[in-house]
Amino acid sequence: MTVSTPIAIVGSGSIGAAWAIVFARAGFAVNLHDPAEGQLDKARAAITDRLAELANHALLDEPPAALAARITYHSQLESAVGDAAMVMEAAPEVLEIKRDLFARLIALTGCETVLASSSSAITASRFAGALEGRERCLVAHPGNPPYLLPVVELVPAPFTAPAIFETATRLLSEAGMSVVQVNKEVEGFVFNRLQGAVLREAYCLVRDGVVGVDDLDKIMRDGLGLRYAFIGPFETSDLNVRGGIAAHAARMGEAYRRMGAERGQDDPWTDDLVADVDRQRRAVLPLEQWEDRVAWRDRALMAMNRLKRDLA
Repeated sequence: MTVSTPIAIVGSGSIGAAWAIVFARAGFAVNLHDPAEGQLDKARAAITDRLAELANHALLDEPPAALAARITYHSQLESAVGDAAMVMEAAPEVLEIKRDLFARLIALTGCETVLASSSSAITASRFAGALEGRERCLVAHPGNPPYLLPVVELVPAPFTAPAIFETATRLLSEAGMSVVQVNKEVEGFVFNRLQGAVLREAYCLVRDGVVGVDDLDKIMRDGLGLRYAFIGPFETSDLNVRGGIAAHAARMGEAYRRMGAERGQDDPWTDDLVADVDRQRRAVLPLEQWEDRVAWRDRALMAMNRLKRDLA
């Protein structure tokens, strides 16, 4: 059943079109806006193709045509955003463009409308900090494409109203997204900082003659990536050593400190930091459940290996 209050998406490039699919698949009405001549026609064609592919892989609960019917296309910003519960901005990653656009969005929308940017690195404080009405602004940074990578980083500025954050969390959760609260504004947020850390080390290892590009990708594809598809780095370390992540830090912390020092990075895992991480992990997984979770991990890896075999 279509939600009566629509979601507006400003910008119909790859991220904007992907957001349209996310919300339409969850039952929302979607107003997709782009001012560039011909761009909405391209977006409509791209969305039609992507919906067909999702249907071919049994990832839709409804016929593609039903989802496509929920998306309307607007060349005028006013008609797209005027009645929206939330506006998802997906314009180019240019600070001046975002500043001008959010000033217009504030003027065109109601006082309870969430104004969210899909920015990959620019914080809300930078594009909205000087604007009257800035309390409705925040970042909602997705993986690409969000209809296949359902994580979204919700990054409020210090001035973002709690009610706006709560509404954004609710709407994105209703859209099927896995919402991550980022507690501080940092460039690149969390997704791109983690991705950037891996890429920086990968480039260094190739530069230093340690490994070739294809072999490095094998390490990720046939090793780290298999685990990271269903558990993250903290849970990986927690399950790799009996006794959990505190035992892992005691065993490996000094080696990782030396590796970081080679790159000019001085960020040791202090006792207080390890204790905090261990406390958070034990809240998720008590040590008495460790054996069961390791067995679950191994079954998940078996399923991943079977999937890779079937895709080969």
